[in-house]
Amino acid sequence: MGDFMQLVRNENIKIYFRPRTYIMAGLLIGAVILISVMWLILDGRETTMWTVAYWESFILFLLVTIFSVVIAAVSVAEEFTSGTIKLLLIRPWSRSKILLSKYISVVLFAALLTVVLFGSVWLVNWLCFGLFPSDTANAIQEQLPGQNDMSSLQFLFQFYVMKFIALVVMITLAFMLSTIFRSSALAIGLALFLLLAMDIINSLFSLLNYTWIDYLLFTHLDLTRYIGHTTDGDMTLGFSLGILGIYYALFIALTWYIFNKRDVAG
Repeated sequence: MGDFMQLVRNENIKIYFRPRTYIMAGLLIGAVILISVMWLILDGRETTMWTVAYWESFILFLLVTIFSVVIAAVSVAEEFTSGTIKLLLIRPWSRSKILLSKYISVVLFAALLTVVLFGSVWLVNWLCFGLFPSDTANAIQEQLPGQNDMSSLQFLFQFYVMKFIALVVMITLAFMLSTIFRSSALAIGLALFLLLAMDIINSLFSLLNYTWIDYLLFTHLDLTRYIGHTTDGDMTLGFSLGILGIYYALFIALTWYIFNKRDVAG
């Protein structure tokens, strides 16, 4: 177990010893500060911190997803591109352990970015809007979209949990592409295309009246629609989680099979 934890530590070092990691985190925090300050300048303190925090989270979680997908997409493919995959595989660890350590490090990175966004959104907006709220803000009883009978903090926490579940599925897809393709540029390009085209794909399929559309991956990635209730039209939270679970298992199975069967001698 200790050897495996050392393997995970080595993979984390590969992520956190590169400037791009801190540039990503800096951009995320900087975007939160910029939006909050601009909101404060344009609208003053006439709103609650939770309203600003929600809309920042809604907008900026896309950045978290993009950054996490990029790291996942280069995790394995970069080893092939740089030629270090051979050095990695001659070490006394099985291919499955090597791949698992890479996957765990990617998931931990995504979790860290999620925590960074949540923490910066809460802290910055507390300082800007909640530390000395105006009488108008105190009098406002704003309901966030889908909040219902829960506190704003509970709602925001559930929002991040739902988003993170979908994020894990997306980085698993990107990790699979990273394993299939030896080119990190191709893996990143395909992963980002699928991510950014998700809304367009959903809109196009929504025009079709076919039962099989309910079983497509992108139909179930927005779990935030279930906050405060477990149904949304004909869909239920359990059904969406089940579909995501099937795709997740498929991505994991394909990733492990391809990596264990791949010939790296050439």
